[in-house]
Amino acid sequence: MSFLHRTRLRRVAIGLGFAAVVLAAGAFGLDRLDRAFPPPLDKAGSVSVEVVDRHGALLRAYATSEGRWRLAADLDRVDRKFVDMLVAYEDQRFWSHHGVDPLAIARAALQFVANGRIVSGGSTLTMQLARLLEPREARTVGAKLRQMARALQIERRLSKKEILTRYLTLAPYGGNIEGVRAASLAWFGKEPARLGLAEAALLVALPQSPEARRPDRHPVNAQAARDRVLARMAGAGVIIESEVTRAAAVPVASTRHALPGLAAHVADAALRGDPAVIRHQVTVDRGVQEALETVAKTASARLGPKVSVALVLADARTGAVLGKAGSADYFDPARAGWIDMAVAERSPGSTLKPFIYGLAFEDGLVMQETMIEDRPANFSGYRPKNFDMDYQGDVTVREALQMSLNVPAIRLLDAVGPVRLVARMRRGGVAPALPRDEAPGLAIGLGGAGVTLEGLVQLYTGLANGGRVSPLRFHPADPGGRDKGSEPILSPQAVWQIADVLSGVTPPEGATRLGIAYKTGTSYGYRDAWSVGYDGRHVLGVWVGRPDGGSVPGLTGYLAAAPILFEAFAKSGLGVTPLPRPPAGAVRLARVELPFPQRRFASSQGVAETAPVEPAPEIVFPPEGARVDLGLAAGGAMPLALKVNGGRAPFRWLANGRPARISARRRTGSWVPDGAGFSTLTVIDAAGRAASVKVFLE
Repeated sequence: MSFLHRTRLRRVAIGLGFAAVVLAAGAFGLDRLDRAFPPPLDKAGSVSVEVVDRHGALLRAYATSEGRWRLAADLDRVDRKFVDMLVAYEDQRFWSHHGVDPLAIARAALQFVANGRIVSGGSTLTMQLARLLEPREARTVGAKLRQMARALQIERRLSKKEILTRYLTLAPYGGNIEGVRAASLAWFGKEPARLGLAEAALLVALPQSPEARRPDRHPVNAQAARDRVLARMAGAGVIIESEVTRAAAVPVASTRHALPGLAAHVADAALRGDPAVIRHQVTVDRGVQEALETVAKTASARLGPKVSVALVLADARTGAVLGKAGSADYFDPARAGWIDMAVAERSPGSTLKPFIYGLAFEDGLVMQETMIEDRPANFSGYRPKNFDMDYQGDVTVREALQMSLNVPAIRLLDAVGPVRLVARMRRGGVAPALPRDEAPGLAIGLGGAGVTLEGLVQLYTGLANGGRVSPLRFHPADPGGRDKGSEPILSPQAVWQIADVLSGVTPPEGATRLGIAYKTGTSYGYRDAWSVGYDGRHVLGVWVGRPDGGSVPGLTGYLAAAPILFEAFAKSGLGVTPLPRPPAGAVRLARVELPFPQRRFASSQGVAETAPVEPAPEIVFPPEGARVDLGLAAGGAMPLALKVNGGRAPFRWLANGRPARISARRRTGSWVPDGAGFSTLTVIDAAGRAASVKVFLE
């Protein structure tokens, strides 16, 4: 007998012995082994925490404690083509065997005999799951026997669907990516529900050698492995040849995508609230959230390096928060993006004025066409001034609210009482932060209290709901909607009057009129800029400023926050719901139709002071010779903020000798230049006095 023949017989004997040992091990003492050494199935439960939106779409995932992205798989949400290819490629008899495939083992033994080395181990998907649960580096006979025993145990405990689900949760796909969901999101930027044929083939090939076939590091290896899978699937009749040809022509995606990190502040809060839960569902809508975060990030880059933006959009009827960006960019340290500015207490500026006017409407003190004085006044030592340091004289209540004049608002607050205003806010679930041991004063009407953006949005849900506030909520399980047993913060008639006035406010420059009611506010020292708007269904609040409380010269609600409000409303994808129709008893009367006492508001306080003779006008911003970066070099065209001191309204503005469309009644405005370079700006007051500055715009 030749040496070659003896060697072949020895290999046959080894192969048959290997198979006999396997069968013997499977039959002997399985029940005892099962009881004494159960498989470590608990590891499959160690998955990444995920936060999903109201429809179940992934918003944000958190890496496991080992730093791995391992998302729980759901077989019903995995592309069926991928599952069929995986089974056909890895374990053809998966649905019929009991954890160990005797035919596959026999094939592996014959391959060992023919080649003198292990060509394939005959591993089933159940055996591969056993290896993932108890990793072993060495490919030894002992390790293989252990996997077989574990596979038999697993099959006794789990259904085929459960086994496949756990395998697709733990399978490695390169780097710190585990499981088909994390792999599909990382390599293709999408969930595995609708994989392309080429994508499915790559995901079948990766777990066999995840590091050597990583698409971002070894695209040639990845493509070759993918094409082998496609070729074998064609040979097995799983897919037709023409589809294989098309799929093989698709280039391998060589970029690794970051897993979703949307609604980071909402996700963090959900995790803090219940850290033991693996899957948190929130009321946020992914499409709305993406739009808000994009608007916030773009706007902050336009406004300055340390400026942040926060937005909150809520369903006014249910209180469900559909989108929230707590900062311009959660991962931007220069803007302190990790700080949730939507819950930070800041001065609300003029955003509480609608509630002051609402109380006055409710009490019958005024109507929209009631005349009210806007002149310097002294309220027992408190002397409010308008933002632009100018006064309009006699104006209607409608004009006073639309122009956000300070003195008329304080006259009305003095009449209705600041304590009542605070009481109504608390009735709406929002308690303003006031100086310790001090009663609410008139200054609260101009921002002399601390309020959060979430609190403002909650208060404004009452303006969209006939007076009843809907408490904000972030979890679908929380009770939603207006509390029908609670008292409204304002009467339906007063709420309609406010909406009728605020819906007539001119949109910011460059914005399209949307049919929303909105109010702006600016805190003292240009630290906070606000804008809150609403239609018949949704409320959107915007805050702009520096997280450290620093001043941003020229930062105002109208110039900085209002454009963001209109852009976010337009891009949210929610559309605009018409404002409610007037309730019974709500009418807008001309001044001649008003009862005599309502034709002019007469305050018992606020003694008028003689206004000093105004000096000549002076353009204080931009200053003479300034270089102002408006993003013109990058193709943008930010508006240039303008401000004039002194002089007497109305004002006329000229830009490079041509009339500019800038409000004649205000001391602040904005102008969009035609291009970069030097520009000359001139203002002329009612007395014909003029001032000019020459600036360089870039």
